Amino acid sequence: MEEHAPDGRLPAPRRPAGSDVVFTADFASQTQWVAGRSWAYPDGGPVNPDDDKLDYLVADAGHSRSGVFRATRRPDGRWDTGLLTTEGSEEGFTVRTGDVLEARVRLPREIGAWPAIWTWRDGDQEIDVFEYHPDHPDLLELTNHVRGAERYVRDDAVGPGAWVDLRTDFGRRSVVWWLNGTRVFSDGRGVGRAWYAYLIVNLSVSAGRYHPPPEAGTAEMSFEVSSLVVRRPGPGGAKGGGEHGETATVGGPAG
Repeated sequence: MEEHAPDGRLPAPRRPAGSDVVFTADFASQTQWVAGRSWAYPDGGPVNPDDDKLDYLVADAGHSRSGVFRATRRPDGRWDTGLLTTEGSEEGFTVRTGDVLEARVRLPREIGAWPAIWTWRDGDQEIDVFEYHPDHPDLLELTNHVRGAERYVRDDAVGPGAWVDLRTDFGRRSVVWWLNGTRVFSDGRGVGRAWYAYLIVNLSVSAGRYHPPPEAGTAEMSFEVSSLVVRRPGPGGAKGGGEHGETATVGGPAG
């Protein structure tokens, strides 16, 4: 499906009443994030060819810890790729039902780049805040894998190298996505009352089954997340978000 955002821009969405920031991404933090491995990949990585990825996950700080997520070509045809996840980290932060995630992202330019912000836990619980492929330059992919809903959103503000503001409301009855202050998709499915999941931010590389692989002359690609925060509605806001609802330390500003 495709949805064109309306021509008239709406005011930016209001902050949820009584909400607190419970997570501010500090990508350099060793306690917030684990680099270079994820159980969303078979055996925790480093490769995932069955998902049409050329990725070879690396913990190298230069591929993720600055907030610029990079992929660099390897001699064996795979790509060293940057991935950060809160799963397995000391803080163990999870997004919960009712949370609101906001991020500012610079989209990649290179064909084959496949950036995403998403959630994951125990082989499931995936909500895609966004996915992007530069071969469809004006299109964002927004998906609720938990309850089977998706939307392809086209917008003139989306394009290779563009900065976009993203917001996802993880509602019990409906997950709602916003782009640059405009609501672009409300799925009417939601995540249920007790949902929670870890955060993943990464840059994958397409292998060619669904989107073209990188061009022969491309040796490096990147996308950037300049800010990422999670807000939690409620009286006074909770101060955490660990695996079972325990408190978690909030990090500093993004790198």
